[in-house]
Amino acid sequence: QIQLVESGGGLVQAGGSLTLSCVASGRSVDTYQMAWFRQAPGKERKFVAAISWDGFTTHYIDGLHRRFTISRDNAKNAGYLQMSSLEPEDTAVYYCAVRARPYHTTDSRAREEYDFWGQGTRVTVSS
Repeated sequence: QIQLVESGGGLVQAGGSLTLSCVASGRSVDTYQMAWFRQAPGKERKFVAAISWDGFTTHYIDGLHRRFTISRDNAKNAGYLQMSSLEPEDTAVYYCAVRARPYHTTDSRAREEYDFWGQGTRVTVSS
């Protein structure tokens, strides 16, 4: 079993920045793809970004790569989402997820592709 704990959320003004962290425990995630999803109030949880097990491949929901950067540190069993130029539309609960298929990468954005989830960290962007 893998436990994921997100942190780094909070209240920020539009134009500001935040870095979210996701620390895994239970077993190593260094061979698994990691991703971030977000769920805005009253809406479905949606894909934000993913990173391959080795960190060499990333993909983002359309346009977000200009403002968000996903990364990971396998030595720390952790993943990160750096967010800049935040907009009120970025307000959501952000979830970290792991796809527990060793050395396999997918560009699918489907929630069903991911096996383990954190509890989320809330990001609120004020205008």
